[in-house]
Parts: sequence; structure tokens; C-alpha cells
Amino acid sequence: MTELTAAAPVQWPHGKKCAVAFTFDVDGESPLLTTDAAYADRMGTMSHQAYGPLVGVPRLLDILGEFDVPGTFFVPGYTAHRHPRPIRSIAESGHEIAHHGYLHESLVGATEDTERAILQAGLDALHEVAGVRPTGYRAPMWEMNWHTPKLLAEFGFTYDSTLMDSDHPYELAVGASDSLVELPVSWALDDWQQYCFIPDFSGTGLIETPAKAIELWRAELEAMRDVGGAWILTNHPFLSGRPGRAAALRNFIAEVKAMDDVWIASMSQIAAHVRQQQLTPRTLTRPEFSPVPVKEN
Repeated sequence: MTELTAAAPVQWPHGKKCAVAFTFDVDGESPLLTTDAAYADRMGTMSHQAYGPLVGVPRLLDILGEFDVPGTFFVPGYTAHRHPRPIRSIAESGHEIAHHGYLHESLVGATEDTERAILQAGLDALHEVAGVRPTGYRAPMWEMNWHTPKLLAEFGFTYDSTLMDSDHPYELAVGASDSLVELPVSWALDDWQQYCFIPDFSGTGLIETPAKAIELWRAELEAMRDVGGAWILTNHPFLSGRPGRAAALRNFIAEVKAMDDVWIASMSQIAAHVRQQQLTPRTLTRPEFSPVPVKEN
């Protein structure tokens, strides 16, 4: 059995203790449509999701611009096709656009050929709409297969932001001679768990206050500064773009911006810095196991 090892801390620029990234998954309608095409008939639910590109994205871009903070926006190709103007505005504002599937497809059990088609469709859409060729990728629902890193390397991606096994970025070994920069995430740093209620789709009806969400994210940042890791926040414009939540996020960004020991950067900037460290790639392997046989009486 291959022994796994933890990722070592990364030295951050200018002696900073911690890297900080504000990222946004511009899902729009795609997570529901990929789950069940019948959601397209539910006008109210579709309007809830369209709020993200139509209202949330402009509001969040204004906040990032106010504080001169770089953002990274993970965009499904379908969102770019359905909402081209908001997606173009992200690139025009100087922020990074990264790959997030085409229709926010679940990759659980997907074959290599299926994934290749999804990767290509997403790339084509983002290039067609915004004129960009992403260097970064985040799997929809943070679910990817053991063959996914190989495909990302095949398509020339520099980094992935899907895995959750580290506080520190690292080089993820791909085959014998290639690697991807892995920028780890966590469920605690995601606004979906705090805010998302969509009838018949997600949540129980309990929607947290912005104060509670910010309290959680602040605690995680304080601890991440102590361990020297990368604090990567994932927000969704249809959730955190709502006025009260956006106002709380704005105040929190101002708070983080005032910290002199953190490096606020886009995901591609963090990935480029990690690559410069020439770290030894880590190998992650699929668990191999045999269930213990149970004798029935």
C-alpha cells in the first residue's frame, strides 16, 4: 500500500504569512438543468439562478474594483453562452476566468471521452464569448475522477482547484513526468452551505445570516494565517450577490485588505508562484481495499 504524505508549506511573496483568493462560481441555471432538464420549465427557479449573472456579477465586480482586489470567476460554458454580456464584463474588468464544466455536469463515473468533450465544450464557449483561454479548472461540485488530472494536463491547464486534502497548495503528480498545481478548497469556505435554499433541489430552508457566514470565514482565515496556507473562498453570485450578503462581503474584503500579512491574489497568480517553487510533486492514489468478509449466522 502506497503511503501518502502531507503537502509542505509554501513560502509566500514578500514574507506574507498566507495567500488569499476570492473566487466566484458563476453557475447560473446550469446546476439545475444538468440535474433535471425539467427545471427549465420552472420560471421562478430559473429566475433565482439568473440573478447571479444579471445582478450578482455586476455588484461583485464593483466591490472588487473598489478595493482593487483580483477575483477568479469559474464559469460553466453554458453560463457564458446564455449570459455573454456579464461574462465578458468579468474579462473586461481585468479578472481571471477559469473553467467550470459546460453545463456544470457531475463527473461522477464519467468516462475519459465524456470528460474530454465537456472540457472542450467549456473551452470553446469561454473563448467564443470572452476571448479567453483559461489556465485553471474547478470541477463542478468539487467531484472529479482519478483520470481527470491527466486530462487537465492533456489540455494544458496549469492548475486545478477541486481537492481538499491540504491547507497548502502543491504540485499534483500526473503520470511519470507531468504535474498540475493544486489549490485546495474546503466546504467551510463556500457560501452554498450558508445561503443556498432551492425548493426540491438544495437546502432545508435554513438560510444563515451574513454575520454568521463572515464569522466562519474570518475564523478560518485567522487559523490559516497561523499555518501559512492558502485561504480560498468560493462564492456564488446568485447567493453572495444579494444586497445584504454582498454588503457583508464588501466589509470583510475591506478587513482582509487591511491585513499586512496576507497576499491577496488571483488563482492564476497563486499557481504561478507555487510553480516557481519547483516543489516535488505529490502522488495521490486511489484506495485499494477488500471488505472484511462477514459470516452470517
